[in-house]
Amino acid sequence: MTGAAPTVPVPAVSVIVPFRNAAATLGATLDSLAAQSLPDWEALLIDDASEDAGPALAAARVAADPRFRLIRTGARAGVAGARNLGIRAARGRWLACLDADDLWLPDKLALQLPVLRQGAPLVFSSYARVDAAGRVLRVVEARAHLCHADMLAGNPIGCLTAIWDSQRFAGAEFPALPLHEDYAFWLQLLRTGACAVGLRPVLARYRVGAGSHSGQKLRAARATWSILRDEPGVGPWRAATGFARYALKAVRHRL
Repeated sequence: MTGAAPTVPVPAVSVIVPFRNAAATLGATLDSLAAQSLPDWEALLIDDASEDAGPALAAARVAADPRFRLIRTGARAGVAGARNLGIRAARGRWLACLDADDLWLPDKLALQLPVLRQGAPLVFSSYARVDAAGRVLRVVEARAHLCHADMLAGNPIGCLTAIWDSQRFAGAEFPALPLHEDYAFWLQLLRTGACAVGLRPVLARYRVGAGSHSGQKLRAARATWSILRDEPGVGPWRAATGFARYALKAVRHRL
């Protein structure tokens, strides 16, 4: 359910921020959005049935800055459902997602929007993986270009860095998957023949949780295989080959 009708002009970019019980990190995330050097955006704060102070923080932000809008799912919708609610409510041509525990650097939108205006359908960037104290653990560097075939060895696009053209991909929504719904979404977009453009600068920070252990890695591997296996037009051989490349990269990152 949406609040009052927006009173600001139609923005260039709509930023979708789903959150559930994220009071501890939501404020810093919204601060990083408010600090963008490019001001032509709206933020759709999607409260997925939170039970903490997150909705109050979001409401205070809405009261202070008309570019923020608070939308409530009512019942639990999950990450994909919350993002899709934001997609449907978005007014901007270009859409981006920012999770409630991640951070954008100030020039993210300012550097990406010109590339989109030049015709790129999907733009992403390098990002830093950081711990709870903000210390950089690793930088994930963006490749210059990614097409559908390049995505069959796993997901190199950080969701917190991506921004896409909703006119080019009209009606596209995140699939309701238990894990890696963003990976399936990028495959869906690039399945059309479009290619993504990667920017080398680090434009976002991804907070790594304390629970990233082997059990979660196994779940991630299973989810990746399921997505590859079900990807239209790929077939079992290419799916298996792509998964083998994904597994090899995962092993290398642990060495």
